[in-house]
Amino acid sequence: MNTPLFDMKSAAGALNAVVAGVRDDQLELPTPSPEWTVAMLLAHIVGFTEAFRDAATKAGIGNSQPPSDADLVLEDGWRERIALQLEALVAAWREPEAWEGETEVGGVRGPATQMAVFALDEVVIHGWDLASATSQTYQPGDEDLAVLWEMLRHTPDAGTPGLFGPAVPTGAHSSLLDRVLGRTGRDPLWTAG
Repeated sequence: MNTPLFDMKSAAGALNAVVAGVRDDQLELPTPSPEWTVAMLLAHIVGFTEAFRDAATKAGIGNSQPPSDADLVLEDGWRERIALQLEALVAAWREPEAWEGETEVGGVRGPATQMAVFALDEVVIHGWDLASATSQTYQPGDEDLAVLWEMLRHTPDAGTPGLFGPAVPTGAHSSLLDRVLGRTGRDPLWTAG
C-alpha cells in the first residue's frame, strides 16, 4: 500500500475560503483565463473537484470525459456544492489506495501519484485565479507550492498544450507562488482591474 505523499486539506481550505468570499455581483468579472468569467471558473471548480475525487476512488476509470467550455454553466447552490466536494476530494486522497496504480481524469489515464499532483495544481492555481478575479487575499501553503514547483520547474517554456500556457518569466528573487504561477502561464501581476 502507498502512503499519501501529501494532504490536500490546506489547499482545499484556502480555495473554499475564496469561494465563500465570491459575491453574486462578481460572477461576470474576467479571470486570468481570458475566455472565462468568474461564473465559468466556479463551474470548472465544481467539475474538477468531482472528477479528481473520482480519480482517487478509481470511479473515473473508463467513465471520464475531457472537459468542455460548454459544461461551464454555474448552477444554483454552487457555494455549498463546492464546499462538500472539496471535503470529499480531501478525504478520497487520504486513502492509501488512491495513490496506487493508475487512474483517469478527463479521459486521460496516468499514474495515480501524478494525478494527485494535477489535482493539487487545479485546487491551488484556480484558487489564485478566483482570488485575483474577485480581489481577495490568497496565500497557499509552502508545502503545496513545493510539490507544484517540483512538477512545474521542468515544463517547457513554450507551455504544455491543454495544461499550461507559455511560461511567464519571473525574477530570480520572486516568491515561490509567483514562480509556480509563471510556469503555468500566468502573470503573477494580473489583476481584474
